Amino acid sequence: MSDVTVTSLANLRNEVRYGAGHALITDEPVAVGGEDAGPDPYTLLLAALGSCISMTTMLYAREKGWPVERVTVRLRQQRIHDKDCQECAEKTDAFVHRIERSVRLEGTLTEEQLVRLQEIAHKCPVQKTLTSPIIVTDMKDESVGGI
Repeated sequence: MSDVTVTSLANLRNEVRYGAGHALITDEPVAVGGEDAGPDPYTLLLAALGSCISMTTMLYAREKGWPVERVTVRLRQQRIHDKDCQECAEKTDAFVHRIERSVRLEGTLTEEQLVRLQEIAHKCPVQKTLTSPIIVTDMKDESVGGI
């Protein structure tokens, strides 16, 4: 289970603390009022997905003994009207978040191995989380001040 603590600093800048003493800074671009001191939340979301795709693919290749030298994952996120969504079954007046991805595999791999690794890339746990219903609730921890 992951535990992350986010604390506001100045303006829109935040400190994100995780694990055993690790930290990073998040911010928004200058164009939306931030100082561009770190990645914005959607960039972090894409980074989490891309990292998971890469790690899942590498772990599978390692388990099989396949010679993957590098996995490169490119991601792009946009918000579109669901009436413009080709993949959406239902059409409403809502928005849909669309993530496009490209997974490039380097190594001396057969066509069969490449096809299988592309299938595995779609099975990463973060992708499964993002494509499943998500419930966000308040913590029961009394040490966290509620709003």
